[in-house]
Amino acid sequence: MSILKVARMGHPVLRKAARALDPTEVRTAPFQKLIDDMVETMHEYGGIGLAGPQVHESVRLFVAGIEQKDGSLRVLPFVNPEITPVGASTAEDWEGCLSIPDIRGKVVRPRNVVIKALDRRGKPFEMELIGYPARVVQHETDHLDGVLFFDRMQTFDTLTFLDEYSRFWAREHDEDEA
Repeated sequence: MSILKVARMGHPVLRKAARALDPTEVRTAPFQKLIDDMVETMHEYGGIGLAGPQVHESVRLFVAGIEQKDGSLRVLPFVNPEITPVGASTAEDWEGCLSIPDIRGKVVRPRNVVIKALDRRGKPFEMELIGYPARVVQHETDHLDGVLFFDRMQTFDTLTFLDEYSRFWAREHDEDEA
């Protein structure tokens, strides 16, 4: 496995729509290696998700850590994901991005979603996600459409560097979760 170079904001690969994958392509050895390399890269940089365009691969693939019922975190690949909001409930919360290091901002997103995708064998699956996991898959799917979290912010009042987030905003975030 390899650590891949992460594209940073400003690189054109982050602003174009990624191409869909054929299930037969998903099962190839090079694609399987890409999935494994993306998981390793995500862990190396302390992320919870990573999309193909972020590693200079303009394909509709992302990997994300999804909490399991037992509380463990399982990293899953999502190929050709399609997201449908469930209900009208939204939530505003903090987001960051490995392609925009050391920056945070609040983004409003649907609170509950159903995601349909292909797994690493090219087989379809679906899951309903609520709260933080729903936010993660929406953020990563945005990358596949050339959208960055800045584009989703309703106002830039909360846009902050990570150091300032830790000093001035983290306490508010911790209180919101209590």
